[in-house]
Amino acid sequence: MIFSELYSAYYQTVAAILRKAVRRPLDRGELRRMVEEHAFGESLLQIEPAFREGRWPLLRADGTTPIRHSPTMPLTTLEKQWLNAIWADPRMQLFWPAGECGELEIPFPGIPPLFSPEDVSYFGQYADGDDYGSAVYRRHFTQVLDAVKGRYPLRIAMASGRKQLLHILMQPEYLEYSEKDDKFRVIGFGPRYRETVNVGRIIRCERCGDGEELRGRREVHPMGSVTFTVTDERNALERVLMHFAHFEKQAERVDGKTYQVTVRYHKDDETEMVIRLLSFGPLVKVTAPQHFEELIRERLRSQRHSQVFFQDKPGRER
Repeated sequence: MIFSELYSAYYQTVAAILRKAVRRPLDRGELRRMVEEHAFGESLLQIEPAFREGRWPLLRADGTTPIRHSPTMPLTTLEKQWLNAIWADPRMQLFWPAGECGELEIPFPGIPPLFSPEDVSYFGQYADGDDYGSAVYRRHFTQVLDAVKGRYPLRIAMASGRKQLLHILMQPEYLEYSEKDDKFRVIGFGPRYRETVNVGRIIRCERCGDGEELRGRREVHPMGSVTFTVTDERNALERVLMHFAHFEKQAERVDGKTYQVTVRYHKDDETEMVIRLLSFGPLVKVTAPQHFEELIRERLRSQRHSQVFFQDKPGRER
């Protein structure tokens, strides 16, 4: 990971701490607040002890730093090559602003990209992904993205799966990319229901005048949480935190090798959460809530039943 050593959340957090420590001493409470502000909830388990125990000799006990100048993070040539390679991905170009001539500008002219889109092979992905190079698609995507950022409603005409013309009024909340389908979809709410629209099926898309029908309407995503313990063997804690990096979560140490983690998730994704946690095997044990524990047990019973069924089929060796 090219940026992991210089631009990860840990390094950004440490840089922010040192920039302040260069100007004046930091007390322990302020250090904790900065870690919580710039990193993740579980980062206190790593960053604060590293400073306090001297494994990172960047802060003295009195909160001062031996560093004289505020840290800077210039891009290396390799990182510029990687950014140029990412820019070449047509999906990324959907988010890239055009220049004065209406053309997309490469981030670092004169520096060859690290790789090209043709160098990447995808497995288990459908071949009918969105046409990211289409000018019409780009126009619709830009409009949807602007509506998400500007928090205003859209009137959308789209083709259904049966090629029927549908008209939808919606307030976009966020864009979602499906790696398996290779498609973008916009998620939002309409006058009555939650709406999901594939960007590739949009025929017309325009800003709604006042959105009277949506006034006061807010989509409520039912949320759930699961609490589990992690036995930190074979880098289990690191793997768990990386696996759930994009979820809201809290982690705390229970004893030498045991950690308790609580993850919040959308209730619609509950089955997926069960599968994700089971993938860690005996190193992860769900402790709450009770109904989630039962989901785990039911999933295990189902798997065991399937194994017994296939073993007991006539003509199959046992």
